[in-house]
Amino acid sequence: MNRVICYPNCCVPTNFDDDAWYFELFSYPEYRSENIGFTGAALFKELRKAQITPTETVLDFVIIALSVVSADKAVLRSKSPDGWTREIELTVYLHEVDKWNAVKDKIEWMLRFLTGDFWSLNILELPKSLMLIKSYPKRKGDCICLLSGGVDSLVGAIDLSEANRIPVFVSQIVRGDAEHQRDFAHCFGEDNLCQWSCHIKKSGVSENSTRARSIVFFAYALLASCGISPGKNGRKEIFVPENGFISLNTPLDSSRIGSLSTKTTHPIYMASLQDIWNNVGIDVDLVLPYKYKTKGEVLKECKNQELLIKTVFDSTSCGKFQRHGLRHCGTCVPCLVRRAAFLKADLPDKTVKGYKVEDIKYAQSKDVAAAAMAVLQKEQYGIESVVKSSLSFANSEERKKFLGVVSRGIDELRELLRKQGII
Repeated sequence: MNRVICYPNCCVPTNFDDDAWYFELFSYPEYRSENIGFTGAALFKELRKAQITPTETVLDFVIIALSVVSADKAVLRSKSPDGWTREIELTVYLHEVDKWNAVKDKIEWMLRFLTGDFWSLNILELPKSLMLIKSYPKRKGDCICLLSGGVDSLVGAIDLSEANRIPVFVSQIVRGDAEHQRDFAHCFGEDNLCQWSCHIKKSGVSENSTRARSIVFFAYALLASCGISPGKNGRKEIFVPENGFISLNTPLDSSRIGSLSTKTTHPIYMASLQDIWNNVGIDVDLVLPYKYKTKGEVLKECKNQELLIKTVFDSTSCGKFQRHGLRHCGTCVPCLVRRAAFLKADLPDKTVKGYKVEDIKYAQSKDVAAAAMAVLQKEQYGIESVVKSSLSFANSEERKKFLGVVSRGIDELRELLRKQGII
């Protein structure tokens, strides 16, 4: 069992064990050691700047989220018996211990699904409140919208604007995307972006699979929701603009099963997160407007094509964007889906800087091969042979919709691969 202890400054341990990882939250640790890191040191400053005061329950979820991603980076998969699956014992300090202990099993199960690891959560009581005291007037906004800098979140922002909604955007600062996020938000008004980073710092090698990373995005969206007023039903909305094909992330070949495939907005994860929020009294709804659409359909049906064409080629989709000098690789699954979507929407692909690999016919890429195999398998044996049991979580009506999304998504990939002369 790998132990990770995350604590605020008021709970600094009296002893630091050599066989555990420690992370100080919201401040920089005075005691320095190889196994002591920190995260979220500037977050309270950013909240004051944004004039947002979170509730105790929301701040507790932020503590959980920051602790989870810290543990996710600290514990190396390579040191696990099977080279992947970890056992993580995570200790956190919260305000509302009883409330969170009541959903502890749900959180552990959700993290198991999200990361593929076994989590054990220890919840201890904070000796004093971390709450910000000052209250602020509510922002002009009627919903929260995630704005990653990618294609789908850009279309989400456009469609909300065209529907006369007033979104407050939330972004995680990522190298190469921060400026695009600001530029996109600026298209829809002023002072409408909460752009934050968790700034996890630790010594030594970090785990880079980061399967848990999206939980902080949702925690920051919750923080931003504390700055707007609820709707007539007493609840608030967080829009998660992600196409269904990517959300489901159905493995295109047998080597990408289980936790080897990311599940950052998977329907099971979203339902589990919503259930936990409902149980602890967080009156916020996750809304996934594109969960039954492919990326090509999201582009094609965007409500303002003129604005889309002006902005979309600055968006980022690549899973290896930073490794290639802030340029799309052209051959990873997100790049293939992006390129196929532009074909579907009949938009000439003018992605800024282009792709490192423009002609993928001779690319040495497992993802290209997997996409081709999925296309051929669907053509020969039908879509059921591709999805197998990956949609077993859905009821019959929803399963049909998800099956359609996967089928049409593979069709979009097929057209790209045909154009490139691969099949």
